[in-house]
Amino acid sequence: MDDMKVDPRIKRTKKLLIESFIKIGQKKDFKDITIKDITEEATVNRATFYSHFIDKYDLVDVVFTEDILERIVNNLNHHDLNEETIVKIFLTLTEFHTEKSTELSSQCRRSIESFSSILEQKVKKELEKLFYSLLLKQQPELDSEALKIGAAMLSWGIYGASVDWQNNSSLSAEQYIKKALPFMVTEINDLKG
Repeated sequence: MDDMKVDPRIKRTKKLLIESFIKIGQKKDFKDITIKDITEEATVNRATFYSHFIDKYDLVDVVFTEDILERIVNNLNHHDLNEETIVKIFLTLTEFHTEKSTELSSQCRRSIESFSSILEQKVKKELEKLFYSLLLKQQPELDSEALKIGAAMLSWGIYGASVDWQNNSSLSAEQYIKKALPFMVTEINDLKG
């Protein structure tokens, strides 16, 4: 069923709803955005909104998923867990942080903060799934619980490092990850050992 071709009108309407949501997000805090706001901006009715999304949280999830998570998960899922993969994930995250900072700087501060916490939760969760699959592929003999713990540590660590780079570092992203890599690789190698 996933292979079925999607009607271009459905794609356009979904894109219109997403764009309307983003436009409203520049004026209002996330918690204050209503479905009515989104549908009025998009000039569609509520039923149309609900045919695409469950609620505004589902819409936010799609917005984030279609951007950062597709870049990270889809582009790296075939790789092994090694230094190159860690660097690619980190650089993708820092690129995203930089783009979003520029893009969101025009939005009100409260809106940025509410989106940021939703984004952080989603990215960590998806990174955790990615790291779990990579660890499982490389270490199938390890028990599932150990792999889940390792995946959680890696996802939170790399996301935290990307936030630290954005907020506290004067180094380029490449310089930062070069200094951080020995600590991360030691942990990955310990799993292999």
